[in-house]
Amino acid sequence: MTDRKRVLRGRTAVVTGAARGVGEAVADAEAMARVADEVRDRQGPASVVVANAGVAEGGPFLDSDPASWRRVIEVNVVGSANTARVFLPQLLDTRGYYLQIASLASIGAAPLMSAYCASKAGVESFGQSLRAELAPRGVGVGIAYLNWTDTAMIRDADRHPVLRELRAHMPPPARKIYPPDHVAGRLVDTVERRAASVYVPGWLRGLQAVRAGLPPLISRFARHELMRSEFSSTGLLGPGGRAAEGSGS
Repeated sequence: MTDRKRVLRGRTAVVTGAARGVGEAVADAEAMARVADEVRDRQGPASVVVANAGVAEGGPFLDSDPASWRRVIEVNVVGSANTARVFLPQLLDTRGYYLQIASLASIGAAPLMSAYCASKAGVESFGQSLRAELAPRGVGVGIAYLNWTDTAMIRDADRHPVLRELRAHMPPPARKIYPPDHVAGRLVDTVERRAASVYVPGWLRGLQAVRAGLPPLISRFARHELMRSEFSSTGLLGPGGRAAEGSGS
């Protein structure tokens, strides 16, 4: 065990997910506060918090269900804020580390995924604000930019023509789906290093340098390739999406 890994030994880490447990509470501030208290009482104060809860839907914005569209924002953005709000007192005590899960969608917004792209751009900015705010107080904040990962949500997405076509028309490196163990390993390494950012796959980092030029390229691609077909909305995707839909107001 390296010295870096030894620092984390015996410490409490909290990882949110949308489908169950802590993740079910992420868009409910009172429930999330109760979860934070239970974690402190049972496990001790959190040293690591990974804001991973997320849901997605695809399809034309004009035809999207307003409630589902709003739910993506609530879970992904408001849920991240609720997670940070209730666990930051513990992270301040432990001088811990908060990792915000973002996406390729934070860097380049895709057509037919307006809610998801808006939410991931939002959590990227949220993480950047927290980093600057908390650095003087000893809490590290990282942002993880992930591409397609082999989760139930992504497998569900491939059942829908709109997202299947979207992924099929992406450049070959951007179509690849990465196994969860590979992604998790990179995230653990990021936590150990208290890094400001991680890109999985690594080539995503290069998009940051050219992100200002991406919107016209994506618009041209959509006009010539993607918008030749009619697509319908997917609704919320995967077990996390179904759980979030069931718990929505």
